[in-house]
Amino acid sequence: MHRRAEGSARESLTPENQPVASSGETIAAISTPAGEGAIALIRLSGSHAIAIANRIFRGKLQPSQFPSHGQHLGQVLDGERVVDQVVLSVHRAPHSYTAEDLVEISCHGGVLVTAQVLATCLAAGARSARAGEFTERAFLHGKLDLTQAEAVIDLIRAQTDLALRSATEQLQGRLGDSITAIRDALVGLLAHLEAALDFPEEDIAPDEGQKLRARLESVGEMIRVLLATEQRGRILREGIRVVIYGATNAGKSSLLNRLLGYDRAIVSHIPGTTRDTIEEVINLRGIPIRLLDTAGLRESEDELERAGMARTEKSLALADLVLHLVDSSAPQPALFQRRDLLPDEILLLNKSDLPAHPDWRESAALRISCVAENGLTGLEEEILARVGAANIQTESTVAINARHRDCLRRALGACERAGVTLEQGLSLEFAAVDAHEALNAVAEVIGLGSDDPILDSLFSQFCIGK
Repeated sequence: MHRRAEGSARESLTPENQPVASSGETIAAISTPAGEGAIALIRLSGSHAIAIANRIFRGKLQPSQFPSHGQHLGQVLDGERVVDQVVLSVHRAPHSYTAEDLVEISCHGGVLVTAQVLATCLAAGARSARAGEFTERAFLHGKLDLTQAEAVIDLIRAQTDLALRSATEQLQGRLGDSITAIRDALVGLLAHLEAALDFPEEDIAPDEGQKLRARLESVGEMIRVLLATEQRGRILREGIRVVIYGATNAGKSSLLNRLLGYDRAIVSHIPGTTRDTIEEVINLRGIPIRLLDTAGLRESEDELERAGMARTEKSLALADLVLHLVDSSAPQPALFQRRDLLPDEILLLNKSDLPAHPDWRESAALRISCVAENGLTGLEEEILARVGAANIQTESTVAINARHRDCLRRALGACERAGVTLEQGLSLEFAAVDAHEALNAVAEVIGLGSDDPILDSLFSQFCIGK
């Protein structure tokens, strides 16, 4: 359970009000991926981490005698049995990732030996860490704000250089700094409003009222600037969902293979080869593109093929962009003649290495050949143009996520209501209530005043050991 600081209704949230994690329990987990490797890392964090290390480690010195951040060679023992030869380091509070005493054990990377080293730690008094609990403790102890904790997930999941750079900047606190600047402006504004309420004899002059509205508008503009980055953040974190769609044998799987640069999907002249959606990610100039190859659409009595086509329809409903592939050497399908292209749809005339059918000669579409690999560069350019890649590759790649967006929208709405109150000359109490609501919403972005379910949901997305 997360401990929360409490205060009066008018008390502003400050760093001193941040939650404090309980250090009563010492946690342990394997922090490297499952499977065999050269080295594996086991972490312990908590008030008894060093004492537990003393019980299981044998070397020239006991871990309690180690200087902080030094590494020492020794053995992990289960009673008198040697479990493994390891390198152990001690990171003393508060100068560690979690701000608690932290012990890191580097052992050999076999699955069994790693599990036995962890089991020795647990038998000596530690408990198994929950998913994300190390980073959760770092947040609760004030080592990271919530945007930085989220950046850890983004850093691990980054699939392109731009996504990695965005996560790194957020981890360094650039988004947190922007939020703190907005919060500080709101704190100053709220203090002014509450002073006017507490000391009514010191009336605010009309020109000062105009200044207050200007300050509110300035805060609102700062929030709008961050809100404008939400689409960029979604693209960098989740990628652009691009669905390859068309009739059977149009060359959809061939296009997927060419864009990936290797054979991922089976290609056959037999219609209906692809019966399920195949999803892969490519890096297109720093933008993650999630390519989905889908089952071709046609009349079919095959139950499995119809199920695949149903999945195609679902994929189309969720697509950011559709690559509608047709065979330019064949006549236009009757279904195609009865429909218009959607704004998020690119028509591709495949098999341009073959003579074009008269139905397609005047068509304004991109002509490609998956066999001769013609036109693929032009297709990449068109995809980037459609997704607005130019708006993503900016000097700063800091971008908000959906949680930040919801908090900032609430804050902006409260600021706008407070501005209307001041403009209409209503009681300053109403403006103070709205300004306080805006302050609380902004504070939620960096984790001040966040509810336990929000924190539980966020940290549960981490791997165990992070």
